[in-house]
Amino acid sequence: MQKTEVKQSSSGEDSDSRKGVIPKLLGVVAIILGFLDSMLSWRGGFAVEPFYIALILGGVILYVTGTLAGKR
Repeated sequence: MQKTEVKQSSSGEDSDSRKGVIPKLLGVVAIILGFLDSMLSWRGGFAVEPFYIALILGGVILYVTGTLAGKR
């Protein structure tokens, strides 16, 4: 019988590379949704609501937070 070894990386290396991924992903999704909604309402002839601008700004804040968390 062959013995198979599974090497486990130290938890520090793996968790450091993945820190901040979820906030960055949510930030990108919020930015895309905000831009799509605002362009759709603008194309339809409606005024761009402050909610869409807040959604874009919230996405930027989430993305920056994820980036800063990934660098620590």
